[in-house]
Amino acid sequence: MFLITIASLYLNIAISIYGVIAKPNLVKKFIALTIAQDSINTVAILMGYRVWREAILQPPILLSWSPSPKDLQDFMNRAVDPLPQALVLTAIVIGLAVNIFLVSTILHLYRHFKTVDMDEISKLKRGAIVEETA
Repeated sequence: MFLITIASLYLNIAISIYGVIAKPNLVKKFIALTIAQDSINTVAILMGYRVWREAILQPPILLSWSPSPKDLQDFMNRAVDPLPQALVLTAIVIGLAVNIFLVSTILHLYRHFKTVDMDEISKLKRGAIVEETA
């Protein structure tokens, strides 16, 4: 099940990158980029995932104030690495700021050119440059 999840996330990232590269509509590019960000964050979280043993149904928690070396060893064998979680939390905050910037840029482009299609925007820009040089 774990491998199927990883494979589907990689496929999701590949399709999102295709959407960013191939689609001329800026809104579709933005949606594909957001999906790629979320998929990459999920992959990073899954890198820190550790499978619990079947017989153990409790999370890795130290239950005594002075744990024995065996308790500490069991805790270390079951504990999840917190570094990927911290990195993903930081990536979510940075991704939110980038998304807000991209949405405001798309809105400004729409207000100026009255379209969000990159092909149309490039034609309008080329026309404006030709008019300025003439």
